[in-house]
Amino acid sequence: MPCFTQSLDVLVTANLITPGSVQVHTFSHTHAEVMSDLSIPIRPDTPLTDIRLANLDLLVICGGLRSPRAVPAWLSSLLGRLAKLPMALGGLWNGAWYLGKAGLLDGYRCTIHPEQRTALCEQAPGTQVSFDTVVFDGDRLTAATPAGAFRMMLKWLETCAGRTLANAVAEVLDYDRTRLRGTHASHLHGPLREAILLMESNLEDPLDLDQLAHYAGLSRRQMERLFRHKLSTSPQKHYLHLRMIEARRLIQNSNLSIVEAALACGFVSSSHFSRTYHALFGHPPSRELRHDL
Repeated sequence: MPCFTQSLDVLVTANLITPGSVQVHTFSHTHAEVMSDLSIPIRPDTPLTDIRLANLDLLVICGGLRSPRAVPAWLSSLLGRLAKLPMALGGLWNGAWYLGKAGLLDGYRCTIHPEQRTALCEQAPGTQVSFDTVVFDGDRLTAATPAGAFRMMLKWLETCAGRTLANAVAEVLDYDRTRLRGTHASHLHGPLREAILLMESNLEDPLDLDQLAHYAGLSRRQMERLFRHKLSTSPQKHYLHLRMIEARRLIQNSNLSIVEAALACGFVSSSHFSRTYHALFGHPPSRELRHDL
């Protein structure tokens, strides 16, 4: 269930940010309600025999620790037919088991939850089973954990809908990680972390680079080198990105006008704000989806 919801949340959030960017369907064998391994019912919205199966870009098999490993003939037959179509096939948790048993992972790298790793190696010897939590290999996508499922779907979203939308989804759903994008927090230089925290604390009245460097205990050149080396960007661009992300949150989740949201994030020119917003998110702030308050 956590793998299912993590991957589904990426797609649903993508549609909240950019309506209509992806279409999502859930299937079960008989189109009947399915009880998840956490005893939470899942209600499919599309019959598995629906003609739209042939139009999918990606079909993901979701299994769990307590899912039976017996592969029914109907599933193997269906997967065999789908593998001949121009679509990707994926597996979550032990979803790779069903793909492997159907012979659809031969010659591919994949991953599966550690509980089934050895068994899959024995049952599908033509498959290279990885210890990684997420594996992309051509048109086969597999994830072994909920975190892996999240990353798998983000990467797929980036491939089919663009990096801008994928990054926007990550900003919403994985804020703690994306706020320090490009490196692990444990590898951040102390003054660099301090500079980022200063940026986040001063969105309405942005500090200039000399002030940021001074308060972080760096020279301006040292700070620019750190940002370039650790985050592959400049301090100016990172600061602007943080302010735009906060402006979008305010537009989506508050009653502030667009001008008020822009001012709250340090933009004094509405035209500059609108141009920058459009360049980052692919649409002007006037078209941003506002959540009901």
